Amino acid sequence: MTSISTPEAPTPSLPTAQVLLRSSHSWDGTPYASYPRGAPELTLLQINIPADTELGWHIHPIPSAAYILSGEVWVETREGGHGTLLKQGDTIAALVNIQHRARTGAVPVDLLVFYAGSEGMALSESNP
Repeated sequence: MTSISTPEAPTPSLPTAQVLLRSSHSWDGTPYASYPRGAPELTLLQINIPADTELGWHIHPIPSAAYILSGEVWVETREGGHGTLLKQGDTIAALVNIQHRARTGAVPVDLLVFYAGSEGMALSESNP
């Protein structure tokens, strides 16, 4: 008598998670003090910065974090001259109430930025 084998049922794939960033301070080491008061409002932006672009000096009044989808961007502070180069796949815990700017090189940059604010708050404010 011939035995008939039956294929095993495929094992379902399980979801996985990888922590990309967890921080209680910004990339320059400044601790986050608190979240803004008021009703929470979360914002997620996909931002494209063209090649050879320098953003003006600005601040973020709320905590935020970014993930670099493609390209490279140099981020620097106005006071103290701290800076860091971010490349595809990098994350950054952004500065809060510290003036900074970003510069791209020969390649445009695409990034996702998550902001944890309150209803009606600006995500960033320009500083001359």
